[in-house]
Amino acid sequence: MNFTLRPWRDDDLTSLVRFANNFNIAKNMTDQFPHPYTEENGRMFIEFAGKGDPVNIFTIDINGQASGGIGLHLQTDIQRKNAELGYWLAEPYWGHGIITKAIKHMVEYGFKTWDISRIYARPFGTNIGSQKALEKAGFTLEARLDQSLFKNGEYLDELVYAVRRGK
Repeated sequence: MNFTLRPWRDDDLTSLVRFANNFNIAKNMTDQFPHPYTEENGRMFIEFAGKGDPVNIFTIDINGQASGGIGLHLQTDIQRKNAELGYWLAEPYWGHGIITKAIKHMVEYGFKTWDISRIYARPFGTNIGSQKALEKAGFTLEARLDQSLFKNGEYLDELVYAVRRGK
């Protein structure tokens, strides 16, 4: 299935809200990703995503629709050579290899665009699909923090996957 990564636009609001307002997505995201996901949430996110220069947060465009998001969040201070990768994909497109390919594109873009040496992601221990996508994209499991997250009334493991420049 074909997709493109492109900057978010104001006219993405309808598809963003339609796809993001899904508990099956929100349950695998930090609490900053709300559920229910409203038009106001979408407007605030699109405005936030448009502030990067160069762009660091993209929509995953499938068939002309904003069908997910992926971004690199540069770290500061002693972690300044790192970027955290975050992503989500509309449920109808799960299982087609899209996220793995999008992750590979973002890793290449990140290392080409910024002076960073490591890109990491922190999926929940319960999110097997995300773990497999990261592994297929060349990420290595660096750490498992048992029961360190609290989401939807339960404790979850936090995993740390990373890829390094030149490896």
